[in-house]
Amino acid sequence: MSRTRRVFSVRNRTAVAAGTALLAASLAACGGGATSGGTAKAEMKPKPDMAVSVNLTGDQVKAGAPVTVTIAEGKLASVKVTDAKGGELPGQISTDGKTWTSQGNALPSAEYKVEAQNTDSQSATTTFKTSAPDKVNKVSINISKGTTVGVAMPVSIVFDNPVKNKAEVEKQLKVTSSDNTQGSWGWIKDYSGRDRIDWRPKEYWKSGTDVKVEMKLNGVDSGPGGGMFVKDYGTEFKIGKDRQVKVDLNSKQMSVTEGGQVVDTIPISAGTPGGKKASWDGKMVLMAKEGTIRMNSETVGLGDAYDKDVDYSIRLTWSGMYVHAAPWNTANFGRANTSSGCVGMSDANAKAFFAAAQVGDPFEVVGQGSKGNPDPGNGYGEWNMTWEQWQGKSALAGTPQVG
Repeated sequence: MSRTRRVFSVRNRTAVAAGTALLAASLAACGGGATSGGTAKAEMKPKPDMAVSVNLTGDQVKAGAPVTVTIAEGKLASVKVTDAKGGELPGQISTDGKTWTSQGNALPSAEYKVEAQNTDSQSATTTFKTSAPDKVNKVSINISKGTTVGVAMPVSIVFDNPVKNKAEVEKQLKVTSSDNTQGSWGWIKDYSGRDRIDWRPKEYWKSGTDVKVEMKLNGVDSGPGGGMFVKDYGTEFKIGKDRQVKVDLNSKQMSVTEGGQVVDTIPISAGTPGGKKASWDGKMVLMAKEGTIRMNSETVGLGDAYDKDVDYSIRLTWSGMYVHAAPWNTANFGRANTSSGCVGMSDANAKAFFAAAQVGDPFEVVGQGSKGNPDPGNGYGEWNMTWEQWQGKSALAGTPQVG
């Protein structure tokens, strides 16, 4: 006797259950269970196919907004939303099972696939695209990936366009470190006039700390006039040796410590007291080792006082204060402050100082005859604020972040 295999083409488990029920009814009738004149009937209403919809505006989902997936009938059991690169958009199903809402925003100019399943094990898929942003915002960050910086270096992010949604942007920024350094973000105006946010540790970094910065900004709207971010950013760096510099305007000496021990004392001549040529004071940071540069007094509002190439130049402020070689001022080193605002020293001392200096080393100026602290955005002047003052610059109520 040959065997015949019956094949059922079913769309889901509900269909299988219905088929089983019909088969059971037929067997019962053939077994003589029907009463005289009676007819056994089993009428099963097939379940409709599962259908889901997405919150479209026109034929697209608005970029920078959450994605909502809604089921037409029944309840959602699971939802998976992925972009073209396989990245998954996390989300949560509502308590009534009717909708799923993403925890993050939809990225701009992207394509997504929705895979959903209901509590009856039916499945449904759909796709959608997101709109392009009307305007794009970008950022620049002060620390390149893989670099080593000094113990006073803050993380500093400058935005191309204004940021009105400061709290929303700040939520997407994260600093983590190998020793759980405590710090906080703070919003300030950069010297360029653009919006800027810095992350400053409560105290100087510890030497040897590894630091990672994550900026999950893709799809975040920076607010009116600012535009949307269309990518994430990040960097990683290491904290170098604990090297600190202190200039005393009274003694005209610059001391250098490493690991808390004085390793050098250098005679200097700083800015001329009593006017625009005075030096800034307070806590600053070595911003960049620029080497030999042309310095022109007209670019910093000092008329035609000077125009020359200057060696071993290290920037301290955006407004033009440097520490550098000043061989033309030899007679005043250790004796008088007569420069146009910079801290000058001999060629030999400047060469050695330049070679050992790290970008990010703290540079403090004390004594009489200065013109006060630079603005926080004129370089890295946040170290002149107390910890409480700096926390107050955060859009998230100054909540400290442990990295």
